[in-house]
Amino acid sequence: MTAQAPSLVPVTPREATVEFDEFVGARSGALLRTAYLLTRDHGLAEDLLQTALSKAWFAWGRIQGEPEPYVRKVLVNTYASWWRRKWNGEHATDELPDRGVAHPEEGAHDLWTALGRLPRRQRAVVVLRYFDDLTEAETARLLGCSVGTVKSQASKALAKLRIDPALTSEVN
Repeated sequence: MTAQAPSLVPVTPREATVEFDEFVGARSGALLRTAYLLTRDHGLAEDLLQTALSKAWFAWGRIQGEPEPYVRKVLVNTYASWWRRKWNGEHATDELPDRGVAHPEEGAHDLWTALGRLPRRQRAVVVLRYFDDLTEAETARLLGCSVGTVKSQASKALAKLRIDPALTSEVN
């Protein structure tokens, strides 16, 4: 008798809740890291992850196979829809707000700055390919584009990072 791969189609709502809770407990840290690398803001990253997990919860019974690729795709698609929307969250003011605090990891600050200068699509490709260690095919599938687009966006992003002043300035 051969063992069948487990299906994520739960028998009862209680089993669905337990499976979902276990998934969130096990993978939310990695997914939050991805969300942070995409948004570059802890609050937005938490909102992005919460939105993605909420969407995944409603589809939980229909997810076949491993749920993480599905949730990661929801995360990236939600991020993409956020950057396509017209942003109304910032308002002009006469006084500048307090200066933000630098990232606690000193060596990473320059990288965050350089990543922030990349266009959002290039940043998404860099995060998925090099921080989440996804293949070109997986990245293309998540972003809804061709492998060639992933390659060209990665190439353009790396070229920009190579000449970014935050990464090229010499240490005094």
